[in-house]
Amino acid sequence: MMHGYGMDGFFGFGFFGLIIVIAMFLILIWALRGNNRNNSQPTENRALDILNERLAKGEISEEEYERLREKIKN
Repeated sequence: MMHGYGMDGFFGFGFFGLIIVIAMFLILIWALRGNNRNNSQPTENRALDILNERLAKGEISEEEYERLREKIKN
């Protein structure tokens, strides 16, 4: 006679089923925390970063850069 948790000892999941459920829960928490971290940067800073990149790539002139930068800051 076996005592303790066998393959079906923890509500039918078994030990490995429990490990899988815990792993899925941890992955879900990690994914949700990652999404919040990406959205925490203020919109103005992101817009300025994009504007700086466009100037660096030569997509816009310096005059257009200054005009757009003033619009973003106001």
